[in-house]
Amino acid sequence: MKLTITILIALVAGLHLYFLWFEMFAWTTRGKKIFKKFPKDMFEPTKSLAANQGLYNGFLAAGLIWTFIIQDTFWSTNISVFFLSCVAIAGIYGAFTADKKIFFVQALPALIALLLIFINRV
Repeated sequence: MKLTITILIALVAGLHLYFLWFEMFAWTTRGKKIFKKFPKDMFEPTKSLAANQGLYNGFLAAGLIWTFIIQDTFWSTNISVFFLSCVAIAGIYGAFTADKKIFFVQALPALIALLLIFINRV
């Protein structure tokens, strides 16, 4: 169970590192291919907004990666629960406000990891 939790946390962290790269460095190039419903002429004007969003995703990834460095299991688990909860909430909010697939890409892996953490605690 611990290995599955670790893999899920690493997956969620990896996704958020990808979001950081995409939103900070590839918004005006790859963004047009990924967000087809978004007006093409709006990518350049929203570049700094996307970069800001990417920075926040980087902080989420950093927090999850930090959990692998913390030696104390109690604190490592608590920090992972905090950051996974942040990711899940952001993913649920994004699913309601932007695109429903955000739930499956962002929130669901975090929610599964949280569920496994709580099952493992019992």
